[in-house]
Amino acid sequence: MPRLFTIRTMVFSCVLLLAFVLVYPTLHAYLEQRVEVDQLRAEVEAARERNDDLEADLARWDDDAFVRAQARERLSFVMPGEKAFRVIDPETVPDTPPAAEGPATALDAGSTLPWYANVWESVEVAGETPVPEAEDAVTPGDNGTPAPPAGG
Repeated sequence: MPRLFTIRTMVFSCVLLLAFVLVYPTLHAYLEQRVEVDQLRAEVEAARERNDDLEADLARWDDDAFVRAQARERLSFVMPGEKAFRVIDPETVPDTPPAAEGPATALDAGSTLPWYANVWESVEVAGETPVPEAEDAVTPGDNGTPAPPAGG
């Protein structure tokens, strides 16, 4: 009767198991590093494309026509002798007329003035607005004591 497992088969199995134990971690690390290198190459390629795009954008600023167009678009500059018009989207402008309580100011909703004009007008309005005096207001020179109530 032949033996199912011979000594030669057992030694061969042990050698194969030992080879697997020794080779597997190295093979696994190699495959992981290949994936990482591929990802890094893709990142480098994306960074190069981004760099090329940024260099092209930078090169556009050397053209005077591009600079003028950007100044017109971003800063609303106009050339001497030109008239500037600002078109307002009818969906954003309120249909109701301004209140008849007084002159319209830049602080009203839907103002089309530039930001610096709005700021200056708000400073002017704040300077013209009367400040109501409180009954218990502290007057200068009275050492911080409140004023006596009126009429008593």
